[in-house]
Amino acid sequence: MLIGKIKQQSDGSKMQFQIEKPLILIVGPTGVGKTEISIKLAEDLNGEIISVDSRLFYRGMDIGTAKPTIQERNRISHHLIDVSEIDDPWSLAVFQEEVYRLADEIRTRGKIPFLVGGTGQYIRAIIEGWSIPPQEPDFDLRNAIRSLGETIGAEKLFEKLQIVDPDAAERIEPRNLRRTVRAFEVIFSTGKLFSAQKDKKPIDFQYKLIGLSRGRQELYQRIDDRIENMFETGFIAEVETILKNGYRRDLPSLSAIGYKEVIAMLCGEIDSEEAIRLMKRRTRQYVRRQANWFKSSDPKINWFEMEPEVEEKIKSFILSQNGWENE
Repeated sequence: MLIGKIKQQSDGSKMQFQIEKPLILIVGPTGVGKTEISIKLAEDLNGEIISVDSRLFYRGMDIGTAKPTIQERNRISHHLIDVSEIDDPWSLAVFQEEVYRLADEIRTRGKIPFLVGGTGQYIRAIIEGWSIPPQEPDFDLRNAIRSLGETIGAEKLFEKLQIVDPDAAERIEPRNLRRTVRAFEVIFSTGKLFSAQKDKKPIDFQYKLIGLSRGRQELYQRIDDRIENMFETGFIAEVETILKNGYRRDLPSLSAIGYKEVIAMLCGEIDSEEAIRLMKRRTRQYVRRQANWFKSSDPKINWFEMEPEVEEKIKSFILSQNGWENE
């Protein structure tokens, strides 16, 4: 079955991909402009968008995650946004299963699934077909490791992970105690490195992986402007509502950049200027970690600089017969 009626021909006729199961992925650092360009492409190419941003799962976390607005979501169908409560985290395995299911559903409607986001681990799990082993949590072990981390500090525990499993540590933020604890829990439970526990299985779709980029200083300025705009458009009130609804500040979802800092501000631990400063700094650090997943040298990523007419360039590339992976 050919998928994807494309509004492309000047004479009004339709084009179709000569691909049975196409998948378009749009990736890049936070703040680069993925939301707007992906909506335009999905509109022009008869697509629907599946979010690949783990922060967008949660209802009520809108401003601080730069979630697509209701107006933007009304322009094109979006999936995997507002699918969970703040205290009900999704596993990578559940996310992967849902993406494959949704992509097939979108194709049955004769449309193109667009995966859009900056969570590198989730992107790789999809296109590489990670066979994620079930690992039942060992809460006693987890609590013991967390207690050690709280005693010596998250960054000290992270330094130990760098020694034991440097490949895993490369993709974890040093202050993220939860993920560092999880890595050690799996290592101790299985006797295998956390980074080595990603068996792969063949994937049954063809994809094009599109990367969006901007100059570093331009990107940082966009990030700074976006963070300041968050505070001007109700971010503090959003976090206050979350806390008033009874959600604990130590939930994994609320460790996201921005929420952690505003909660600390509301608890009197820092002031608003410090919260903004920390958000800007940590977001820049996050951008550098994203680069570990989306390397400019990766031959599978087709990079496009965000400049005038970039949408038309990307559209032409998508419509071409070249660049399909897993054919």
